[in-house]
Amino acid sequence: MTNQEFWQTVLGEIELQISKPSFVTWLKNSELIDRQNGVALVGLPSNFAKEWAEKHYEKLILGSLRGRDETTRKVEFVVSQKHRERSASTAAAVAAPTYQLLLSEFNVDPETNLNPRYTFASFVVGSSNEMANAAAQAVIRELGKKYNPLFLYGGVGVGKTHLIQAIGNEIKKAYQNQAKVRYVPSEKFVNDVVWAMRNKRMETIKEKYRFVDVLIIDDIQFIGGKKRTEEEFFHTFNALYENNKQIILSSDRSPRFLPTLSERLRSRFEGGMTCDIGYPDYELRLAVLRSRLQEESIPLEDSAVELIASRIQKNLREIEGIFKKISFYYQQKKKPLVFKFIEQILNESTQEVANVNVTPAQVIRVVAEFFEISPQDIIGRSRKKEVVEPRQITVYLLKEMLGLSYVFIGKKLGERDHTTAIYAYEKMAGELNRSQSLQHKILSLKEIIQKGV
Repeated sequence: MTNQEFWQTVLGEIELQISKPSFVTWLKNSELIDRQNGVALVGLPSNFAKEWAEKHYEKLILGSLRGRDETTRKVEFVVSQKHRERSASTAAAVAAPTYQLLLSEFNVDPETNLNPRYTFASFVVGSSNEMANAAAQAVIRELGKKYNPLFLYGGVGVGKTHLIQAIGNEIKKAYQNQAKVRYVPSEKFVNDVVWAMRNKRMETIKEKYRFVDVLIIDDIQFIGGKKRTEEEFFHTFNALYENNKQIILSSDRSPRFLPTLSERLRSRFEGGMTCDIGYPDYELRLAVLRSRLQEESIPLEDSAVELIASRIQKNLREIEGIFKKISFYYQQKKKPLVFKFIEQILNESTQEVANVNVTPAQVIRVVAEFFEISPQDIIGRSRKKEVVEPRQITVYLLKEMLGLSYVFIGKKLGERDHTTAIYAYEKMAGELNRSQSLQHKILSLKEIIQKGV
C-alpha cells in the first residue's frame, strides 16, 4: 500500500469523527509525505493549517495511524512542498534539515517504549511542578509502596509526559534494568485491547501489561467511555496493585473531573497520590528556555529570552515550539538572532484563532460537564458553592472567548442583571492572578471547548 492509499484510509476514519466543515477546512488537502522510524510526516497546505492540526487533531491522527500501523509512535506536521511558493530546490533546502532533526531526536527504547531524552536532568522544577517532582522521586525510592498509583494531572504541554517518562528512565537506571518498565499512551492500550478482542487473543493483553514491575500510562482519560477497555484496565490495575507493582498515570484533569470514567476506576485513582502540575509561571518558563538555549549553545540576548518567557504564558510545549524555530533559524544564519527577529517570530506564532464557531450553549454545556452539574444548574438560581464557581467561570469564558456584552451574558444565564455578570467576570479575573488551580480549570475548559468546534 502506498503512502497515499494508506493516508486515504486514515482520513476516511477521521472524517467520521469530526464535523464535515472542520474536515474539509483543515484535513482534506493534507498528505502523508513519509513514514520512517516510527515517525509519520504529514503535509498541510499552510502554516495556519499546520498549527491548527498540531493543536486540535494531533492525538486523533496519531490514534488512527497506530490503529493501522502500531509501529507509528509520533506524528509531525509540515507545510507541504507542493504548496510552498518557492522553487523546489529552496523548498528542499529548508524542509530536509528540519525532517532530519525530527528523526534524529526520536529514539525510543522498543522494550519499554520510553524516550531516553526524557530525564530528570532535563526536567526543570518550579512552583507549578514541585510537588509532582517530589512524589516522583519518592516513587523511585519505594516502588509500589510509597505512592501507588501515582496520578499526575495538568493541562496540555505542562510536562506530564516528560515527568512520567523520566520516572521510567530513572527506575531503569536505579534498578540496573532489573525492574521491568512499560510506558504506553492510552490510545495504544485501547488499540491493543481492540486487536486482542477481534483476534480472540485477550491473553496477550495479560502477558503484556500484567507481568511488569512498573506500568506507565499516558492520558488515561481517553479510555473513559470505552467499556471493554475500562474492564480490562480495571483487572490489570488490580492485578498489579495486589502484587505491589507500581502504577503511574497521567491525565488532563483530576480523577474527580473525569465523568466518562467508571466510578470504581476513579475511586482507585483517588486512592493513591494525585498531583496537579500547574501551568508554568514566568520564572519557570524563563528557566526552561535558558536551559534549552544552553543545551544547544544558542546565543540569545537576555531581553529576547525575557520577551519569549513573558509572551508565551500557556505551556511549555509552546516554549519548545518557539525554541525549535529559533534553533532552525540560528542553524541557517550561523549568527546570533536580533531582538526584532525574535519579536517577529513571536508575533507570527502567538496569533489567537478567533472562536467564531463557538456558541454560548457549547460553553455552558462544557462547563456543566466538567463540573458534573447540569446546564440548568448554571442558568438557575442556586447559590450552592458547587454551582456558583462554575457559573462565574461560564461568565468569564463567555466574555473572554466570545466577547459578548455583559447585558447579553446576564440574559443568557437566567435573565440576570448585567452588574451580576460584571461582578462574576471581575472576580474570576482577579482570582486568576492568585490561584493556580483556577488557571488550570480555565485553560483546560478553553481547550475542551476549542477541540469541540
